[in-house]
Amino acid sequence: MLDNLPNDPWLVNHDPNIPPRMSRDRPPFPDGRPPHFRATVHGIAFADRDRHLETMEAGDSLYLIPDPPDQKTPEVWVHRPGGDLLGHLPTEISVWLAPWLSKGGGASAKALKIHGSEVPSWRRLLLEVSCSL
Repeated sequence: MLDNLPNDPWLVNHDPNIPPRMSRDRPPFPDGRPPHFRATVHGIAFADRDRHLETMEAGDSLYLIPDPPDQKTPEVWVHRPGGDLLGHLPTEISVWLAPWLSKGGGASAKALKIHGSEVPSWRRLLLEVSCSL
């Protein structure tokens, strides 16, 4: 009897004056900044963070977490999915990316290249970052 009803309950009780799905408006993206870029991770040599590189592979997804908005010079921190801290993006990127992320912007990151202790610590992890516009 009810086979003609749509599977999505939203369609059954749909008010045409309400948008079909909740959406979050992103803040304006900073002018002159690239929405897709590559960046190294800094601070990986501290607190034995570089040990996490041994179990990482190119293509691994990572989280970008901004400092709270009240920081004088906010950083964007790079975490593994389990929460392990790897380091932070360079300051020249964090100064514009952190405020945008804190206001509701979104970005994803993937590991591109992973090196061991044979290279300087600031070059051990290269990321590809994509901002959601």
